[in-house]
Amino acid sequence: MFCFQCEQTAHGTGCTIQGVCGKTADVANMQDLLIYQLKGISNYMAKLMEKGEEPEESLVEFMEDSLFMTLTNVNFNPEDHVRQLKESAKVKAMLKEKLGYALENGEAAYELRETKEEILEDAVRAGIFADATLDPDIRSVRETIKYGLKGISAYAHQARFINYVNPNVSRFFFKALDKLTDNNLNLGENIQLLLETGKHAYLVMETLDKANNETYEAPTPHKVNVNVKKGPFIVISGHDLRDLEMLLQQTEGKGVNIYTHGEMIPTHGYEGLKKYPHLVGNYGGAWQNQQKEFSDLPGCVLMTTNCLMRPAKSYADRIYTTNVVGFEGIKHIPKKPDGTKDFSEIIEQALSLGGFPEDEPVKEILVGFGHKTTLSYAGKILEAVKNGEIKHFFVIGGCDGAKPGRDYYTQFALATPKDSIILTLACGKYRFNKLDFGEVAGLPRLLDVGQCNDVYSAIRIAAALAEALGVTVNDLPLSLIVTWYEQKAVADLLALLWVDVKGIRLGPTLPAFVTPNVLNFLVENYGIKPITTPEKDLAEIFA
Repeated sequence: MFCFQCEQTAHGTGCTIQGVCGKTADVANMQDLLIYQLKGISNYMAKLMEKGEEPEESLVEFMEDSLFMTLTNVNFNPEDHVRQLKESAKVKAMLKEKLGYALENGEAAYELRETKEEILEDAVRAGIFADATLDPDIRSVRETIKYGLKGISAYAHQARFINYVNPNVSRFFFKALDKLTDNNLNLGENIQLLLETGKHAYLVMETLDKANNETYEAPTPHKVNVNVKKGPFIVISGHDLRDLEMLLQQTEGKGVNIYTHGEMIPTHGYEGLKKYPHLVGNYGGAWQNQQKEFSDLPGCVLMTTNCLMRPAKSYADRIYTTNVVGFEGIKHIPKKPDGTKDFSEIIEQALSLGGFPEDEPVKEILVGFGHKTTLSYAGKILEAVKNGEIKHFFVIGGCDGAKPGRDYYTQFALATPKDSIILTLACGKYRFNKLDFGEVAGLPRLLDVGQCNDVYSAIRIAAALAEALGVTVNDLPLSLIVTWYEQKAVADLLALLWVDVKGIRLGPTLPAFVTPNVLNFLVENYGIKPITTPEKDLAEIFA
């Protein structure tokens, strides 16, 4: 195997024996082959789109699910990958028949063999370095596009689950994957496709923002208890609001408390979800602490999207997966044809376990500062900027990981001036969101904007402030300090580049899949900088 799609890849260069995330070589290689199959499918669909045909929604859903299950920390189950690969063969055959003739390039022409052993033998053709003649910079850009598409698929999957779809994004999956097989495209054309990927990352986040806000009402400030209450419970982790809603509906009146975990914490700001009194708080911290936090848990855990780690034996019988999440031997809750799910098994087990024996003292933190809420304070913020009460804005967030050195973000947040506001989003906020940053100009200094897809909110807030002040976003007293871990963070970064945000500080390390020449392009055109130390970076910001 070879995989370098996440920030914690082995030695900063690539995992070659087993993924640092825990995925086996077999799973990694089947994921490569699945992407290879998606490219072949896209070769056919791109030709059909040229003829005026639109992809059917079932096909788009298959593409989204397939891309999403190859995201870091999503699906570790080899049998799920075998099933998805066999479905991909049927899909490609159907499109080939519809087009009326065979395409000759490798991805389109490849025919999946029958057994798992044969599939693994064939996976070598799909490896990142399978084409030794490919220009390294073009390979680098292609990999970045591929990882951006994986991030886009995760957001599209979430939006689709609550019946919101962006047709432009749906078409782009096929267009982009088709072009990733075109060896006639030069480096400049590949970079243009990279920026198009950023555009569609922005569009899918806009769609998901609309889906969440219209379905559950726009987030408003809400205090969340981060300690536990007596009684049976289920901890729900991931990102999917619809899963949380269905779980709340099915546990209503049954004496089961629901705790969010990880990136689910922003859901407490949505009126359509916080109205349930048994949504009692948030348990634990960021996703990478789950093996320790879940170890002796007297309740059940539901993983809805990415962020699953190998379940320890101490809780493997109490953790469930749903959607495209999977791990061999772990119970999975499928979606029924009508889009609903039956959570009765996990509910019954939670009741039988008894839950926490007593209440802990209430400790609360504040969430719910999406773009609609934050911009409702726009007049107050603008006045504070003009009179000097607020001198700077920091966006400190992104996807967090477990590797040492990530305390940079905590130290940076603590070192920011008292006359600044910190906007935070994604799971990186767990480094510091329980600390007290006080207030400035009558507003909390720390504003939780939401999940990783809510970088869209940060963009909206920055754009509105820039317009009101008569400047560009890049002229604002604004600094973006971004931590990346996996492919949704790549999509977020590409969206920021597409809207021409410059001067982003990125860390804790730079992606292994970015070559020096591609990095130089990003530095020269967008001013991307690697983080150094909080002291040095703050000194440069205020120089």
